[in-house]
Amino acid sequence: MIKNIGIFDRNSRLIAGGIIIVLGIIFQSWWGLVALLPISTAFMRTCPAYWPFKISTNKKEAETK
Repeated sequence: MIKNIGIFDRNSRLIAGGIIIVLGIIFQSWWGLVALLPISTAFMRTCPAYWPFKISTNKKEAETK
């Protein structure tokens, strides 16, 4: 699988996911489950939404092409 998420993008997704989880816990809402999407894409280092547009924030992958 092609890794199309760079370091900054990965860290921002982890931070955003953490914030969404905390807010879901504080407000006792199921919206905290939405955090699974940015966290899972950060750990896999690939974003399916980037594929159709051929976007890559991963500089190492972009340099090899």
